[in-house]
Amino acid sequence: MTEVRGQMEQEALRCSGCGISLQSEDQGKPGYTPKQAFEREPIICQRCFRIKNYNESSSVTVEQDEFLRLLGQIGGKQALVIHIVDIFDFQGSVISGLQRFIGNNPVLLAVNKIDLLPKVTNWNKVRNWVQKEAKDAGLKVEDVVLCSAKQNSGFDRLLEAVDEYRGDRDVYVVGATNVGKSTLINRLIRDYSDLDQELTVSRYPGTTLDMVHIPLDDGKYIIDTPGIVYPSRYSELVSPQDLGVILPDKPMKPAVYQLNEGQTIFFGGFGRFDFIQGNRQSFTCFVSGRVPLHRTKLEKADELFANHAGELLNPPSKENIAKLPEWTRHEFRITKGNKCDLFISGLGWIKINNDQGAIVAVHVPKGIKVMVRPSII
Repeated sequence: MTEVRGQMEQEALRCSGCGISLQSEDQGKPGYTPKQAFEREPIICQRCFRIKNYNESSSVTVEQDEFLRLLGQIGGKQALVIHIVDIFDFQGSVISGLQRFIGNNPVLLAVNKIDLLPKVTNWNKVRNWVQKEAKDAGLKVEDVVLCSAKQNSGFDRLLEAVDEYRGDRDVYVVGATNVGKSTLINRLIRDYSDLDQELTVSRYPGTTLDMVHIPLDDGKYIIDTPGIVYPSRYSELVSPQDLGVILPDKPMKPAVYQLNEGQTIFFGGFGRFDFIQGNRQSFTCFVSGRVPLHRTKLEKADELFANHAGELLNPPSKENIAKLPEWTRHEFRITKGNKCDLFISGLGWIKINNDQGAIVAVHVPKGIKVMVRPSII
């Protein structure tokens, strides 16, 4: 009888780190927890334990359909939605079609990781840029809050906005993987809740596996939802060790190159930029400081990659490059007067500084989102 009751209690429990229902039967499925771990407080699944204590990644994920099903529940609720996006990967982290899932519920757009932009950035221009890009993406937002969970910047303003717009609603926090959702909510838990728990935080995609409810003083909840996985982001494709390379952890230092037509810049072995045609002009690369840049002649670029990918053009290593899809070439004709960025989701962007016009190309693994956008800086 005691064994049956213990089993029923296990089935009803959820991981305090990622929100998944706990089970002790199958190590290959989400929520696996050794039976002895049920005696601990708070209880977390083995996956969260390994992430927190050993910084390990895990292949256990929730299917995309399940993510969308959970997100779709918001439309039938009275909710304030906080949509967190990553300023480093804005177009890659915006949830396309969000309004379709959440109905007429109000949205706050929290733009995280602003600490990664150069310190001399004009923040009013960034805010205006975000508002325009959000509108073009079909988002209707009540307010835009620029913030940094890492540096606790803008967090007070986000709380003020929540108080202003939520009324008697629950608060749902949504976002793509790895945009900082759990980090922001943990800061809220530490400052405004008596709960003795934190959400699992790591640099690995898909850390939160189910909705996690955090009670508020007025009986409402803040609900952390699973991150939406977009394969079009470089951060979803690379190995765990390479993820730490392409994701910057400090303000980016713009790298300016004066190029003649027929020159190429390699971003380690992650991708390349070709200046195919145009007058001599400057291009500014905004990528993680851990990604080495290598300039060469366009006519030698294919041969260089074929012979030195994973060696001179490293990272990724040869082993990890072999696991990525084949590269695809994207060509763009930049018209005169068009101040723009060539955006590579999850890797960064190249700002085209001059207004003379140019023909350029980007080579990255097949499926990675590459696009021309108005310059953010």
